[in-house]
Amino acid sequence: MRSKRPTSRRRTSRTTATAAATVLLTIGATITASTSPATAAPTPITHDDFNSDGYRDLVVSAPGGTVSGKKGAGYVAVLYGSATGLSTSRRATFSMSTPGVEGLAQTGDRFGQATATADVDRDGYDDLVVGAPGKDIGSAVDAGSATVLFGSATGLHATDSRWLREITPVAGNRFGMALAAGWFKVDDSAVAIISKSTLWAFSFEVMFYGRVMTSDYSALSLYVPEGFRPASLTMGDYNKDRADDLVILGTGSYGEAGLYGRAVYVSGGRGGWADHYEISGGGAVGASGDVNKDGYTDLVVGSPTERDSAGNPSGAGVIQVQFGGPGGPGSPTGGSNKQFWTQNSPGVPGVNRVGDRFGGAVTVGDIDGDGYGDVAIGAPGNDMGTALDAGTVWVMRGSPTGLTTNGIRTLSQSPRAVPGTPEKADQFGGALRLIDADRNLRASLIASAPGEDTNDGRVWVFPGTSGGLSTNRSWSFNGGTLHAPAVDARFGETLAAHGR
Repeated sequence: MRSKRPTSRRRTSRTTATAAATVLLTIGATITASTSPATAAPTPITHDDFNSDGYRDLVVSAPGGTVSGKKGAGYVAVLYGSATGLSTSRRATFSMSTPGVEGLAQTGDRFGQATATADVDRDGYDDLVVGAPGKDIGSAVDAGSATVLFGSATGLHATDSRWLREITPVAGNRFGMALAAGWFKVDDSAVAIISKSTLWAFSFEVMFYGRVMTSDYSALSLYVPEGFRPASLTMGDYNKDRADDLVILGTGSYGEAGLYGRAVYVSGGRGGWADHYEISGGGAVGASGDVNKDGYTDLVVGSPTERDSAGNPSGAGVIQVQFGGPGGPGSPTGGSNKQFWTQNSPGVPGVNRVGDRFGGAVTVGDIDGDGYGDVAIGAPGNDMGTALDAGTVWVMRGSPTGLTTNGIRTLSQSPRAVPGTPEKADQFGGALRLIDADRNLRASLIASAPGEDTNDGRVWVFPGTSGGLSTNRSWSFNGGTLHAPAVDARFGETLAAHGR
């Protein structure tokens, strides 16, 4: 890549976990690492803030990018927030060819396939975790790995970056396929990483005198339905106990009925992960935020491959809101009843069609500054006229009763003020992120079309205003804008989600 790279030295980590043959998923927490000297700092107030300047930063992944001549090695780009919002001139790019990042770029690494942010070392700067599920380790093809890039006063850097993998790499395990980061103990942060069969937790505890890390083990076995396929993670404090909880999102199957959504909830607490149960209803993707402003984090789940209860076409997609409460989402004490939404729901523009993938991406944030979490929903398979799979995004407002169709909007590349034109396989809405990068208390929508220009990919920014999202001030960029690899990069395939 042509962007400037910081010089750095390596910092490594290894971990272990236990697993029983009869258990589909095992949660193992292992804490073994070393950090550079650090002084105590308060817990950061702002999420996604890698330089702790009070403005949120944006991470865009391009897992298909060619790096050092290796196709699909992948990279991530960081755009830093400021009083004027996001700008492509305030940026940095990282890959496995960046000096200080352990390992070498390989064909098919897919560095950036999954990303998550949180202040994992508790130094006052948010950090970035990047998954590379296609990483080959020795002879173990697609064993997978993850890299932690640490924040600083100058932003993210590769100096002392941490490389994570399974203690015994297994071919096809795809470690790093899904990530989450947060405070799963009341006073301790951790990174959760999924492989094909195991959920790992890594903690990074900085000692007051510098480099030494503490070491600990804990394991929680999860018995989940046969055929459950983990796909992604989301987290939040759903029961308001000051510790983040984790939701494992995925799919199951009903034979010929096709894929349907499933999810497992794991509660955090003073001692770390504890109680767990299967949520009634789930999906492959999810996001977290307070939709009804009751102080509990709510869970928004997208199930893009699913048909709804009315028997609409498989693959049309459905989303649901599971409200937080003392017992967490989906429990008898979880709060109000669930909400389900499709394109056929009253007040929602559109019609359910096979392959629309409504709910293929979801994100929560306050767009208009009223204190309620609004939700953007992507349907990357939605057709626009003759442009198949051009993609569309719906934006629904939060309210005391949850999501409402009052003021609902649809966004695509078709309005004259929005850069671009809907084209076949653009997949607009393939990834979404609501983020307040200029600290005006109104989140802007970041929407990607990873299939744009035959899989080069592109990202759009729709600024938030008191009246909602602005299309007149929207703008877009791609890998080429950042002087990074653009051809077949799938730029914008993922947008990093924050922890606490």
